[in-house]
Amino acid sequence: MMRYLTEEYGNAGSRTHEFGVRAKQAVERGREQIAAVIAARRDDVIFTSGATESNNIVLLGLANSAEGATRRHIVATAIEHKAVLEPLEHLAKQGFEVTLINPDQSGRVDAQAVLDAVRADTLLVSVMHANNETGVVQPIEDIAADLPKPVWLHVDAAQTFGKLIAPLQNPRIDLISVSAHKIFGPKGIGALISRRRHGQRAPLSPLMFGGGQERGVRPGTQAVHLIAGFGMAAHMALRDHAQRQVACLKFRDGVLTAMAQLGGQLNGDQEHCLPHVLNVSLPGLNSEAAMVALKGILALSNGSACTSTSYEPSHVLVAMGLDQERVECALRLSWCHLTPAVDWPDVCEVLGRMM
Repeated sequence: MMRYLTEEYGNAGSRTHEFGVRAKQAVERGREQIAAVIAARRDDVIFTSGATESNNIVLLGLANSAEGATRRHIVATAIEHKAVLEPLEHLAKQGFEVTLINPDQSGRVDAQAVLDAVRADTLLVSVMHANNETGVVQPIEDIAADLPKPVWLHVDAAQTFGKLIAPLQNPRIDLISVSAHKIFGPKGIGALISRRRHGQRAPLSPLMFGGGQERGVRPGTQAVHLIAGFGMAAHMALRDHAQRQVACLKFRDGVLTAMAQLGGQLNGDQEHCLPHVLNVSLPGLNSEAAMVALKGILALSNGSACTSTSYEPSHVLVAMGLDQERVECALRLSWCHLTPAVDWPDVCEVLGRMM
């Protein structure tokens, strides 16, 4: 990244000189590296500021298209990230009908329930690959297998891109939202993958105007250094996927042992859970108090980072049908292959004194 901030500071949109040519080469190399993770084509990759923007481009862009003028029904789940739920609220005010499918207490939605909600006027089905609060992986492959062909399928893969490889390589998934920082790339860069199906892409209307970059879907000067960093992070995620997963599973064993000693109740089906995310309720221990007590020992949360300024109960756990006390006692823990060892006996001692 530093190379493209100092030595190679060209604009990838400038075709008349060597500086621009080399910048464009860096952008296209990043595009190739990202596309390789999900077996897509290089020109399927549209750079954005992150999965939040990608989600908005999909939902609002499709709604503003010619198809959106005639098919005005969207199916999603009640546990989507706010970057999906809030655009859907906006579209509902514009006359769209939105059907949200609730999960059961396992944290998974039923694929058949999603498919049964599809109607003749359904424009889009949008289902996250894995929930950001519970880590529970959703049945996107089952949905993709039986979804009627006219309906576009969007997957918010912020939590799984570069971590769960095979499911996102399914060509029936038309649109995928991803963020670089979730795979240790730079913050402020992401992508929308827009695949061709039978030679046709989803008809996305741009949300901004002022240039032809990114196939006219997302105008603006490309952030070459961020794209280069994202591309390298994607390359490393694909290359090192197996080793990273082993490290995360090993760390998970320590987390589970500690939570069991504290009488923790795991929220979400652990048979369908990411190896690096855990949501647990500690009976009798308010999550806010636990976070204060562990400050300086662990960095943990009781929900999504995007809603960390809000003290409202988790909409995900509420949608799962968990009781109020269990929701209020819930903690979200996540880690990676680089996370240093934790003194779990010390953590148990601190929390045990509060219970």
